[in-house]
Amino acid sequence: MAGKNSGRTADAAQPTLLAGGNPQIPKGYGDGPVQAYLAAMPGWKRDVGRRIDDLVAKVVPQVQKAVKWNSPLYGIEGQGWFLSFHCMTRYIKVAFLRGTSLTPVPPVGSKHPDVRYFHIHEGDVIDEDRFRDWLTQASQIPGEKL
Repeated sequence: MAGKNSGRTADAAQPTLLAGGNPQIPKGYGDGPVQAYLAAMPGWKRDVGRRIDDLVAKVVPQVQKAVKWNSPLYGIEGQGWFLSFHCMTRYIKVAFLRGTSLTPVPPVGSKHPDVRYFHIHEGDVIDEDRFRDWLTQASQIPGEKL
């Protein structure tokens, strides 16, 4: 999972926000690029993004992190990526990359047959027990090789 950009950090300048307020962060591996992404998330989305990152780190202590395609990715070395998220205009789109293998299946479908989404809107109360369970399950099955 580590690439030739391992340890690379994002520039100190404030990133550009793309459509929907999604931060434009250079591709990079490790916690640094993910933290740059989280810091650049607009408004209420920043706190939610940090909470997702904290939950992943607690539930999956061996997690590997990266930013690709302006989205943070979480995975297991040698197993692939299992989670990503992306800022949309009115919500955060959390993608479980093998979501159809989770029980219960996350609620929002995708045009990709294995992917399932969980949308978080401003003010939503997240069922953290369910989210932790999804993280545990997702980290224990083969992920995507992206």
